[in-house]
Parts: sequence; structure tokens; C-alpha cells
Amino acid sequence: MTTDSQAWVPESCTLPSGQRPLRLAEFDNLFATALLGQQRLSPTELLWRLDPSAEATARDLIGRESSCCSFFSFTLGVDAGTLCLDVQVPAAHVDVLDALALRAAGPTA
Repeated sequence: MTTDSQAWVPESCTLPSGQRPLRLAEFDNLFATALLGQQRLSPTELLWRLDPSAEATARDLIGRESSCCSFFSFTLGVDAGTLCLDVQVPAAHVDVLDALALRAAGPTA
């Protein structure tokens, strides 16, 4: 699987296929501008630490992502001045979480 491929996008995603590259670009931009680190807590759970200035952007993005891929569970919180975005998926969608983790890790991953 490459991070540029959309083969991992599940059939349950209701985002029109023409808008998917734009959504991925939004995630890529969030990672490039605000990601301070990520930690895989379990196969079905990922934690992103973000710059707190990205809170509005992150809230907007995860709100829209939740509406097209309802299997995602996003939780935003603050820990020691860092914005923490916890992402969970059911076991059936671990491949989606894997692909997002690879995107967040950047091109050298």
C-alpha cells in the first residue's frame, strides 16, 4: 500500500471520490503544519500531538471526516499545553488508520 493510493478508503466512506484527494491534502497540511508527534496506542488507536494553534482546523476537519466515515472516533483534548487528537477505529478499519499514520509520518516513513 502506498500513501498516495486510495485503495485503503473503505466502501463505507460517503465522501464523493472526486473530493477524497482534497480531504487527504487537508490531512497532509495539518500534519505538515501542526503535527508535533504521533503514538500508536494500539492497532485500533492512534494519538496525534498537535500545535494548539491548529485546534479550529483540526475540529473542522475531524467533524467533516466523521460525517463521511462514521467508523472513526475522534477525541480532542489538551495535555501539558499540547492539543491531543485521539483517533480510534474498529478492527475492520485498521488499514485506514495504518494509512493515516503513514501519511502523518511523512515521505520518509
